[in-house]
Formats: sequence, structure tokens, C-alpha cells
Amino acid sequence: MKKIIIQIHCKDQSGIIAAVTNFISDNKGNIVYIDQHVDREQDIFFMRIESEFTTFEMDAFTSNFKTVLVDKFQMKWRIYNAEDKPKMAIFVSKYDHCLYDILGRYRSGELHCDLPFIISNHLDLKPIADNFNVPFYHIPVTKDTKADAEQQQLQLLKDHNIDFIVLARYMQIVSGKLIDLYNNKIINIHHSFLPAFIGAKPYHSALKRGVKIIGATSHYITEELDAGPIIEQDVARVSHTYSIKDLITKGRDLEKIVLATAIKHHINRKVMVYNNKTVIFY
Repeated sequence: MKKIIIQIHCKDQSGIIAAVTNFISDNKGNIVYIDQHVDREQDIFFMRIESEFTTFEMDAFTSNFKTVLVDKFQMKWRIYNAEDKPKMAIFVSKYDHCLYDILGRYRSGELHCDLPFIISNHLDLKPIADNFNVPFYHIPVTKDTKADAEQQQLQLLKDHNIDFIVLARYMQIVSGKLIDLYNNKIINIHHSFLPAFIGAKPYHSALKRGVKIIGATSHYITEELDAGPIIEQDVARVSHTYSIKDLITKGRDLEKIVLATAIKHHINRKVMVYNNKTVIFY
């Protein structure tokens, strides 16, 4: 049994759902999941379908799909083999909470992907990578070595055919060159105090202001810092009884959960991006 995932977006118009479902039926497919959304402001139709086939030939199916549907409705579309495991690379610095969480989920089989390596600009987290038997590459980054460091990163990504990157608290600004190569394929995580509390100690600033809610945001990165399409967010209530340590602990718990959820959405092809905005099919 072959399972495929199709993502579609195009100008909203009559007959799209019927045409797509009839096409799959005519090709002996069984739809096991279907969801759609219309962005009324932009007049764009979005659709995600999972279908199963007893016999399936990808080249013939995609060619016929394009001939029968894509040109007619002027679709932008992608098709995936649900069994394929995308290759994920993790970039980290010194914070370990997100890395531990991802590696634990990966080892347990919760993340349907391959993890060829971890890259870090510090050596602090190498023992964690070694404990999980994941290759670890130390690539220091300074003002003078940034270009060379990026070239080393790009070579590793190319050599291992990496499909997407996770910045698990990687405390370096990623260049436009890497962003262009992995457009909407670099997932970042940060606290949700931005833009109110910027800088190195946002939790200290938040405590002084007496915040009642803290949160975390995961998004695809763009060249505009922390302004990319949002994949997942969550919040938690806090009170005046919380210390700095309590706030940081609660914030890191949120970061782990939000980042892991964003990774799973991406791996399972549940995210569609249009004009710096995401449609998530849960």
C-alpha cells in the first residue's frame, strides 16, 4: 500500500474539491484524509490530501495530475511519498533543553525523519550528541571566521542531502545565502516576549514588569529577524510568586513543546506557507 500527501494552493474557484477527489478515485486511490481552507482576504484556496493506493507509479501520477488539474486551475502543488523520511540537521549553541527533547523524541521514533548530524559553534553539547550516537560538528563562529564557518555548514548540508534545519537555540544570525537555499525549511524557536522585551535577559525584564503570561513561538526564519511565518505557539500563566528561575524553567518547557510540535508539523507536511503566513492542517 502506497500513501501519498498532496498540498495544493491556487485562486479560489468552483469545482476544485470535486475535480481533485474524482481524479484520485479515477486513479484507484482511497482518500484517508482531506482538509481545505479559503483565505477570504487573499482569495486563495488551500488543500491537503492523504491518499492510499494498492498500485502506484509516481511519474505517471504526477504527469497526469499536471495535465488534468494543474493547468486547468493554475495550481501550485507538491506531492510527497508519506513513507519518505526527510533529513533534519540541528544547529545548537550552549542551551541544551531543546536538544535533549528533540533527541529523546527522535530516539523513541516519535519524529519521522533522519538525523545525520548536529552542528554547533561551541563544544559544550558534544557529550549529549555522543550519548545519542549522533555525529557532532564543531564549527566556531566569529566575526572574522563567519564566512568560512558558513561554507563548512553548507558543505555538510549538501554532502548529507539535508532537507530542513532546526535551530534548537542556535545563538547566531543565519545568513541570507542559507535562508535562500532552505526557504521555509529552517525552523527557529524563541520566547514570545518579543518585541516588548528584547536583549539577553528577557525574563528579567518581564519579571520587573510583572507579566502574567509567558510563551514560546516557532517559525520559519527569514532575513528579517524573528519575523518569519509562524508554525506553532503556546502560552502559560504565571504569577507574582514566580522567581526568575521559575520563569526560565516554565519558558524552556514551552520552548521544547512548541519546537517539537513545529518539527512534527513540518515533517508530516502539514504546513503551507503563503505571503509570510502559514496554514496548518492539524
